[in-house]
Amino acid sequence: MNMKIRIGIAFYFLLVSYGLSGQPFINEIRQFEKADAEHAPPSNPILFIGSSSFTYWKDVQDYFPGHTILNRAFGGSSLTHLILYANEVIFRYRPKQIVIYCGENDLASSEQVTADTVLQRFTTLFAMIRTKLPHTPILYLSMKPSPSRRKYLPAMQEGNHKIKAFLALQPQCSFLDIYTPMIAADGNIRGEIFTDDSLHMNKKGYALWQPLLEPLLHH
Repeated sequence: MNMKIRIGIAFYFLLVSYGLSGQPFINEIRQFEKADAEHAPPSNPILFIGSSSFTYWKDVQDYFPGHTILNRAFGGSSLTHLILYANEVIFRYRPKQIVIYCGENDLASSEQVTADTVLQRFTTLFAMIRTKLPHTPILYLSMKPSPSRRKYLPAMQEGNHKIKAFLALQPQCSFLDIYTPMIAADGNIRGEIFTDDSLHMNKKGYALWQPLLEPLLHH
C-alpha cells in the first residue's frame, strides 16, 4: 500500500476512534506547549518519546551529559497517541535522533491488542516519521518485563521480536533489547529495579539502561 494512503487511513481511524471521547492526553500536550513558550527547546535534540518509562525519567539529561536530550514522553500513552500527536511531540522539534519507548500500554489496554497490532501501529508511526524526517536516526527500546504485567510477557516478547525484525531492514534504525538485561540469572524479573507499583522503574532500573543506551545515541 502507498505510504501516504496508509498514513491517511491510520489518521482516519484515529479521528473516528477519538472523535466521541475528546482528545486524550491533551493536558499533557498543552503542558509541553507551555514549557516550550516559557523556555525555547534546544535545537536538533535527541528526542525521547513514548510512555511513562520515559516520562518518569525526569533527570534523563544527567545520565547523558554529552548529549542534548529533550523528553517529550507522556505517561499512559500508547503508539496510537504518538501517531495522533506526532506534530506536537516529534516534528516541531526537528530532532537529530528519535528514541522511542512505547507499546507496553498498547498490549495492556485491551485483550484485542496483539503483538501484530503493536507492530502495525509502530510501522504506521515509522512511516509518518520517514515521510517528514527521511534521514533521522530512530532508536526503539524493546518493551520491558514489568512484574505487574506478567500475563502480557509472551505478547511483549513477540512484539519485540517483530519490531526488531522490521527495523533490521530499515536504514538509520536501531533496536535496543532492554528486556533481557532486566531478567535475573534465575529467569525471574529483577524486582529490585522497580518501584512499589511493580510497573515503573526506580533509579537502579535507569542506571541499568544508561550504559545500554549511551553507545547508540548520536552526537
